Amino acid sequence: MCFSTGTCKIDVMDKTTKQRLGRTLSVAPMMDWTDRHCRYFHRLLAPDALLYTEMVTTGAIIHGDADRFLAYNPEEHPLALQLGGSEPRDLAACARIAQQRGYDEVNLNVGCPSDRVQRGRFGACLMLEPDLVRDCMSAMLDAVDIPVTIKTRLGVDDCYSYQYMSDFVGRVAQAGCDVFIMHARKAVLAGLSPKQNRDVPPLHYDWVYQLKRESPGLEIVINGGIDSVDAINTHLEHVDGVMLGRAAYHTPWILSECQQHLFEKPVITQREEIIDAMTVYIERQVSEGTAVKHISRHLLGLFQGLPGAKAWRRHVSENAYKDDSNTRLLLQALGVMKRTADRPRAVNSASESPQAAFPAAGLTGSGELVEN
Repeated sequence: MCFSTGTCKIDVMDKTTKQRLGRTLSVAPMMDWTDRHCRYFHRLLAPDALLYTEMVTTGAIIHGDADRFLAYNPEEHPLALQLGGSEPRDLAACARIAQQRGYDEVNLNVGCPSDRVQRGRFGACLMLEPDLVRDCMSAMLDAVDIPVTIKTRLGVDDCYSYQYMSDFVGRVAQAGCDVFIMHARKAVLAGLSPKQNRDVPPLHYDWVYQLKRESPGLEIVINGGIDSVDAINTHLEHVDGVMLGRAAYHTPWILSECQQHLFEKPVITQREEIIDAMTVYIERQVSEGTAVKHISRHLLGLFQGLPGAKAWRRHVSENAYKDDSNTRLLLQALGVMKRTADRPRAVNSASESPQAAFPAAGLTGSGELVEN
């Protein structure tokens, strides 16, 4: 079959038909953040969203503790494993392991700009090697029956134009890949930090829209700077799906709003219900040896923008480290929040910002969320 890409027709290798997953809404992988506890929380908020692991390198799976990196809760399905790597044979082996362990999709990261990713020759720097990426995708597609997808950017450094992006997508599509998650910015590998890479390069949603118009046979999911249901509605007029990034972490209740708006079948409509459900989850996890702090950190932004949100964050963040087995932490924090919600308060713009909901623990050295 052929896809129209840019100014040329691209022949796409036919592969065995893969299972189709719903991609209207998905949550982006975040380095050092999207663990199984975070995904369980997000699943409660949005039962119909497609969830992703944080990026796991092929070396960590093949030579490291695969059980640690690949563990998940059954409730997380549908769930995709995002891989980082550039060796086709290793990627194929990891894709097979992912399928054996029940993952619903394997995704190749070709968008992360961090220094440590570049040193491993994977992430955004692979956009400079489209033939290698094509070979990697072909190897994975041949290895498994589950969908194999790619998350990429619009370009890298000076290799940045609509034509370059279109040609890159066309080359990868030759391997049989037909699902592209497009972070609508370029990556700057020298001169910008991971934080700057998420904000400084301009967004070009129009490029992603054009790509979909010219390649209607491809499934195109857009990502980058999307933080409202209204914005999601606009994007869905042009592409097949939307992937939320930082908004799902800073203001996680947006997932519940998306669930209700996009799928019209909310499961949980009150934040207090989330706390009850997560308390049950914490009790189970603590009984298996998990420290409360590894779970509670993901709920810091649950009340963002509401009265008492600061008191909620402060109580959770200050007390999670005092007692690893305090299964009542969230309920206690809710009580504190309700007692302080109606008190007059001076708003400090810095402390009330969404970013203030996340302590340095668990983030990158810059204290910032890094999207894979």
